[in-house]
Amino acid sequence: MSLAVCADVGSTFTKVAVVDLAGGGLVAVAAVPTSVGTDVLHGLDAAVAAAGAGRDVPWYVCSSAGGGLRLAVVGYEPLVTARAGRRAGLSAGADVVHVAAGRLAGADVAAVRAARPDVVLLVGGTDGGDAEVVVHNATRLARARWRTPVVFAGNADARDEVCGLLGAAGVPVTAADNVLPALGVLAPAPARAAVREVFLRHVIGGKRLSRGGRFARLVRAATPDAVLAGVEVLADVVGGDLVVVDVGGATTDVYSVLTPDERAGGPGREVAGAWWRARTVEGDLGMRWSAPGVVRAAGAERLVDPVEGEVLAAAARVRAADPGFVPVDGAQVAVDRRLAGLAATVAVRRHARGGSGGEWAGRDLRDVRLVVGSGGVLRHAQESAAVGVLGGVLADHAGGWAVPRAARAVVDVDYVLAAGGLLAAEHPGAARALLGGRFVTE
Repeated sequence: MSLAVCADVGSTFTKVAVVDLAGGGLVAVAAVPTSVGTDVLHGLDAAVAAAGAGRDVPWYVCSSAGGGLRLAVVGYEPLVTARAGRRAGLSAGADVVHVAAGRLAGADVAAVRAARPDVVLLVGGTDGGDAEVVVHNATRLARARWRTPVVFAGNADARDEVCGLLGAAGVPVTAADNVLPALGVLAPAPARAAVREVFLRHVIGGKRLSRGGRFARLVRAATPDAVLAGVEVLADVVGGDLVVVDVGGATTDVYSVLTPDERAGGPGREVAGAWWRARTVEGDLGMRWSAPGVVRAAGAERLVDPVEGEVLAAAARVRAADPGFVPVDGAQVAVDRRLAGLAATVAVRRHARGGSGGEWAGRDLRDVRLVVGSGGVLRHAQESAAVGVLGGVLADHAGGWAVPRAARAVVDVDYVLAAGGLLAAEHPGAARALLGGRFVTE
């Protein structure tokens, strides 16, 4: 049997899945606390050993430990190229911590620096269009003695000048094809690959998660990037639209894959391009660090009344103060489940409606056939309870979005979406079989 180890080194837990590469079968799974306080390899090696595997098989590793990938986007203007850059960053598995648009001034550079990004994605202009703003912004970064790696994915005609300015100033710079080569044409794949390369080359080692270079050599992607790759594989297997809701301790991520059709050319077409394979991150919605944000957002969305809101707010403060909080009785479990349902509902509402501030045209999820839930709160719950959380999302007729007409809800109990994404490039057959076998029923 030809095996592979697929591991996700998270901020809290390290999860391992051992996969049979020949048939895509799941051989074993294990999870142990991530050893961030010492060396993340300690926890990773322990998880692999617990799964019954060793170093004699190939390892495929993704990581969100140490905060994952923090990205700042600097664009030409907010409604087109900056928006396209933000989408490309999200597709690369990044937490987009800052977006700037237009000609950078000194205060703007300071604001980017204050966001502490691991990578800056510099975009601007369609190919052959105006290059003045993006050249100005590159000049500003160069003169600011910028040292954070920059990925340039803007106007191709300005590529040599921009990279020359940054490189001459000692700024690590990587060039990629334009994320918006023409109005209405969104092309995030090259930027996504470049951001991934920079993440692996510059960021993983710089987080001091491990001594020596072994961990940096093992990691192949940021965890959300691997999950999105798995979602894309699953969508191809399903042959239709799907949604994944990942409820985490700090954020709730929503992934959706839609089938391109005549909607791309309709009256709602965006100049920033159709976004068929997408990820959104809600940084105020989480089960621990950002639990108070769940209650505030649920109140704003009229999902809770004031009485329940006060009770949940008190429980959320406890969880935010102690991110390692583990429920010990039925009442605490019920609160966790309620917070998870609210986080999932608000996150999908925002994803479908176009963000909390109407940042894009929204997502038409009516044809979604499969809704997959992920995150520890769902994986560790009884199946009926976890599916019930997703059922609440599917029954959200008051949310201002058109709910799926005929969707099935399942939970990624064994955390195989990341594993499928890690295997997708080198072992596509195994990835398809693994995900199809877990989520697709006849």
